[in-house]
Amino acid sequence: MYQVDFYTTQSGNSPPADFIQHVEVRVARKILRHIQHIKMYGLTLENRYLRKLTGSNLWESRILGKDNIRIICYALGDKRVVVLNMFSKKSNKTPIKEIEVSIQRLKELTNIS
Repeated sequence: MYQVDFYTTQSGNSPPADFIQHVEVRVARKILRHIQHIKMYGLTLENRYLRKLTGSNLWESRILGKDNIRIICYALGDKRVVVLNMFSKKSNKTPIKEIEVSIQRLKELTNIS
């Protein structure tokens, strides 16, 4: 089993947790089900919802369908995963802005740890 944490700012805010709080209940359930898959399989291709983002060490879990939610994660150590970002995706490609936000959060996290 993997430990999954949400990115939290130094002031104690967690944008991924806030995202879950502000979506419909059925969407939140889908997100939590994807988080459960990450807890079970980690960031591996055994989890069919995951794909590695090209040119980075980030992974993206995809909730497909009309909700089209993305969860961007990073592996910290052997059995620890941090959820850096969650967002609704409206285009075919993952927005560069969302990837940059995730990379910035990762830099903050690795400087603190």
